[in-house]
Amino acid sequence: MKNKKVKWFVILAAITAAVCAVLFFGFRKDKGLVDETAVARAESDEGDIHYFDEDAVALAGEAQTTVAMNEAIATLAIVNAHRSNAGLPELVWNDSLAQAAMVRAQECMQSFSHTRPNGSAWWTVNSVIMYGENLAMNYFNANNVVAAWMASPTHMANIVGSFTSVGVACYQAPNGAWYWAQEFGY
Repeated sequence: MKNKKVKWFVILAAITAAVCAVLFFGFRKDKGLVDETAVARAESDEGDIHYFDEDAVALAGEAQTTVAMNEAIATLAIVNAHRSNAGLPELVWNDSLAQAAMVRAQECMQSFSHTRPNGSAWWTVNSVIMYGENLAMNYFNANNVVAAWMASPTHMANIVGSFTSVGVACYQAPNGAWYWAQEFGY
């Protein structure tokens, strides 16, 4: 009986720690963290200028682990299940958006914001294809991150909006924190 009590205590402690992490990291606006706001842009926001950060995209491919890639693919399946339930067509996986998502996930380690660490707009990683972005921090699997995005009206609007393609990346920083980026396109 003693082992069962210890096991449940460990499980309860882990759940409590996870909830505290979400509350701490999700609501510390004084630290520049993203709140419940997702972002999107229209083609008219860009004008005649097209940005593409080739150096950042090249480095992004080196950071994706098998576990992270599996979670990114699982995210697509869960998102598409939500879209199907809403009577919407599935989003199509886009490798270029996934590369841009990895850049953004890694950048979030420095600045968890829809503004890049160098101060430029989030979509400048590849302005030709990036039209919506959802970010998350400290979710450890696809189920939890999608549930959090679906619980936020602005993030859910990107997921069930008019976008047709998506790329997802999650990145585990050296300190153990997980950063997620979901990039949307047409």
